[in-house]
Amino acid sequence: MITNKKLLILPGDGIGPEVMAEAHRVIDWLARTGRAKFDIAEDLVGGASIDAHGIPVTEAVIERAMEADAVLFGAVGGPQWDAQGFANRPEIAILELRRRLGLFANLRPTQVFDALIDASPLKPEIVRGLDIMIVREATGGIYFGEPRGIETLPDGSKRGVNTEVYTTAEIERVACVAFELARKRSGRLISVEKANVMESGLLWRQTVTALGASQYADVQLSHMYADNCAMQLAKNPRQFDVIVTSNLFGDILSDLASMLTGSLGMLPSATLGAADASGRRHALYEPIHGSAPDIAGKGQANPLAQILSLALLLRYSFGMQEDGAMIEQAIANVLASGMRTADILQPGTARIGTRTMGDAMLRELDKLAG
Repeated sequence: MITNKKLLILPGDGIGPEVMAEAHRVIDWLARTGRAKFDIAEDLVGGASIDAHGIPVTEAVIERAMEADAVLFGAVGGPQWDAQGFANRPEIAILELRRRLGLFANLRPTQVFDALIDASPLKPEIVRGLDIMIVREATGGIYFGEPRGIETLPDGSKRGVNTEVYTTAEIERVACVAFELARKRSGRLISVEKANVMESGLLWRQTVTALGASQYADVQLSHMYADNCAMQLAKNPRQFDVIVTSNLFGDILSDLASMLTGSLGMLPSATLGAADASGRRHALYEPIHGSAPDIAGKGQANPLAQILSLALLLRYSFGMQEDGAMIEQAIANVLASGMRTADILQPGTARIGTRTMGDAMLRELDKLAG
């Protein structure tokens, strides 16, 4: 049994608490069956934190996250906090956690379950067997670069400024994560940028090329412009295995890739920091969907991306490969049985709610555990 692992749960806003509740039931199942026992803390982030404390994330929550072995995050945001202004919006919570914990490598797997092939907007023969890992740099680039802001010009008009900035070290550390993942998969890595029109993209290409030649000669490295990558993801997605790219391009391309599966409600993510001397690293796990305020509180949300994020947590933070695989297999079995939440509903399948999907997951886990 894995014991004394500190887990911080941050449900957030909208459907966040609903889908997190189902992931929490899986955590409880792991403890009840003797597979793992966690020291669990729960706290507020996003709009919920604004309502309670006036800011999207408090220093106390950041300290708890730094002390934890892993953080399981829900979703944040909603129209009721639009008046907070850009600098105090709920989404600042996730950006600040990434920055303070040094979470620079965002892993976004895109995998099509056999039972959901027909849910994809692409033809079945294009997406069948799809399994892509996008590695997105998460603490640099245009989302964090300076100078930034909105300024008033002499003529009274305004100008918005954001700066794309990367250093060699920032590129190398995220590229190392991608190269290592490629080594464990097919041995192929595609690095994506816009080296033809952006100096930061040119530095990105030069740095990844040099790193590959010096440390990862066994990995087949190729390069692709971001606009071509977007087109190729829609045209021939199975050509990709591991993709590494910048913060902005990774944000866009991973959302595009997510729709190949048919629903944002099916995709988890992991954001990792650097490993220390003991091998421990800060890490945060979250579904890539938003807070979906239009269905919040209605029991309609798909909890599977949140549960898959838990499976990633077990794999990457606690080395529980078999348990992570069991959760993923349970999800595959539930989908194969024809149970669907509204976002993945297909003809001939049964529409169920958030809690019922959690019930089905636990039944499948019991069967797999024997």
